[in-house]
Amino acid sequence: MPTRASARTPDDAIVEGPAPSPGTDSAPTAPGRAPLAGIDIAVHLGFAVLLVASLVRYVMRHSPADNLMVLGLAAAACLLYAVVAVLARRGRPGVPWMVALVAVWAVLVVAAPSFAWCSFALFFLSRSALAGAAAYTAAGVTAAATAAGLFRMSNGTDLAMLLGPLAVGVMLTLIYDRIQHDAGEQRRLHAEVSLAQGQLAASERRAGTIAERERVSREIHDTVTQGLASSLLLLEASGRSWPHDSARAGLLEATALLRNNLAETRALVHELASPGLEGSPLPDALLLAARQYVPEARLLVTGEPRPVPAELRHALLRVVQSAASNIRLHASAAAAAVTIGFLPEAVTLDIYDDGAGFDPAAAAAPSDAGGYGLRAMRQRVEQLGGTFSVQSAPGEGTIVAAQLPVPSDGHRAQGTPA
Repeated sequence: MPTRASARTPDDAIVEGPAPSPGTDSAPTAPGRAPLAGIDIAVHLGFAVLLVASLVRYVMRHSPADNLMVLGLAAAACLLYAVVAVLARRGRPGVPWMVALVAVWAVLVVAAPSFAWCSFALFFLSRSALAGAAAYTAAGVTAAATAAGLFRMSNGTDLAMLLGPLAVGVMLTLIYDRIQHDAGEQRRLHAEVSLAQGQLAASERRAGTIAERERVSREIHDTVTQGLASSLLLLEASGRSWPHDSARAGLLEATALLRNNLAETRALVHELASPGLEGSPLPDALLLAARQYVPEARLLVTGEPRPVPAELRHALLRVVQSAASNIRLHASAAAAAVTIGFLPEAVTLDIYDDGAGFDPAAAAAPSDAGGYGLRAMRQRVEQLGGTFSVQSAPGEGTIVAAQLPVPSDGHRAQGTPA
């Protein structure tokens, strides 16, 4: 076949992708092909233009008697080409139609070598409409018929006319196969990357779930389990010494311990699930979280309220809950205030109380007796890239402060107004 159409091969292969497989089981049809892409239109229009040009050239050079047969063959080839192209676009088997097209075309190009230029479009159509051995056979017959026609036109004297189309057909086949292979490899690698990303996301979710389970496990062990175990020992001792006065004292101590244990359990449950806090505006949710522990707490808002990402909103709620719980348990405060500030690229939070205060440097390390609150607040804030601080002194109240950066793209909490 003539060589100048070989420049179309890369674009055509990229758009077309892997060859569909009507009539064969070796390569399934690629699903979801878009309407005619630019390369498809170019190939089909090129076939139409070359067919008309070849037909005009033939009619001008031959007698009307010869024209009738060629016109009939050209019309049949054109009709079969259209049928095969439509079937290929729809992913439907079209092997019988393609066989008929190649047969008609072989007769036409041998009888009228003027139509040899149209073989390029026929080559690409056979590769896109068929797969496997059928595609190679159709392309090979097309190249062979073209070579026979051109060699006949030279009266059997020009060997280049015979070998040229065959060589071009082989080169186009090799190029087409390589592009298909590369495209398939690219799709495979993309699928592997997508699968790896999905597995990584699932692994991260599992790791997060495991970490949260471990945290909850530690909380339960250090609060509920220890409290229940101590209460059980006191009750057993009281039972053994009953009805002496020591038994009554043991019962009172066990009752107090169980009440504290119940309060700690409720606090833990409240930390894990806070109904009513996630759906309201952020300032209102913070005030509600604080007043669950400190009913007289006040709220101050600075700056223009705006949506914040869900993870920041969650962290702010948990910091307020933990700080307010500390105020109730330890501060003996007469007043408490929560201040939320909206800066251009950050959000700030201050929880103030006028209670007993303490020395932050001398605060006890986390243990069975407590001490997890401040550490948990600091971890929540710093994990989100923020800063956390505690300002306090004995008899001077306490200020718990946090500042969290807000992404500039303004990701919002799902369905959560500010």
